[in-house]
Amino acid sequence: MGDEEWVPLAHRVPDLGALELLLAVARVGSLSGAARRLGITQPAASSRIRAMETRLGVALVDRSPRGSTLTAEGALVTDWARRVVEAAEAFDAGAQALRGRRDSRLRVAASMTIAEYLLPGWLIALRGQRPDTAVSLHAGNSAVVVQRVLTHEADLGFVEGLTVPEGLDSAVIAQDRLVVAVAPVHPWARRTRGVEAAELAATPLILRERGSGTRQVLDAALAGHGGLAAPLLELASTTAVKAAALGGAGPCVLSELAVVDELAARRLVEVPVSGAELGRALRAVWPAGARPAGPARDLLSLTRGTS
Repeated sequence: MGDEEWVPLAHRVPDLGALELLLAVARVGSLSGAARRLGITQPAASSRIRAMETRLGVALVDRSPRGSTLTAEGALVTDWARRVVEAAEAFDAGAQALRGRRDSRLRVAASMTIAEYLLPGWLIALRGQRPDTAVSLHAGNSAVVVQRVLTHEADLGFVEGLTVPEGLDSAVIAQDRLVVAVAPVHPWARRTRGVEAAELAATPLILRERGSGTRQVLDAALAGHGGLAAPLLELASTTAVKAAALGGAGPCVLSELAVVDELAARRLVEVPVSGAELGRALRAVWPAGARPAGPARDLLSLTRGTS
């Protein structure tokens, strides 16, 4: 058969449901009994057999008041159908095994803020839904999270940056804002009007490292005000930045999630900032075109109540 005459196999071969029906007719000896076994009506079964006969160009079933019997051609087609259905059953068993392996583990990568302040609650809830799923969590800055998802080292990632890199799809799971905070002894703690964006940009700050979502948002917010001054301290974790600020080293910039308790207890004081947008979206990310499935889908669903 030349390429110009080729017809897809699906247009030439009966579908799996029709083959299962033919096998049921052979087993029970009647079309009505086969229909009951498969949970369809007798008219639907008759229509399906006729359509299969038309497609194959041969009669498959002799119908009579005493029941339905296979023609010689029908018996031959039934033998072939049995092999196809057995192959389909093996295919289904293999697919179930793959789903079971996928559902037995979940690899998550998350930026520091999300890993410390949001993920624990989500993972506890996921444990209630999927007690047999083993979850591993890698915490790092947003750039590291993106890389792990792109290289398929993580099934689902959570980031804080401004944009979603090429190759990833995403969903916003929450809104956050950055807070400038100082120890109560710092001069800024006594300011009623806070600081202007230009002054903030010119002041050495206690900051997260480059590549973190917090740093990306701050860099973008102050880009029009001369850019950030050289950091007073550049630290690789939210906890370290907060500890330095609590010790009176200088102003820090962190997620509101990270300092809410310290602000409430007045161990840190928020400094209002005018002239800069410090809000940001928190996002879940996954490989483009591969919508999360299994435990990754369930975890993504649990994040919806955050925003």
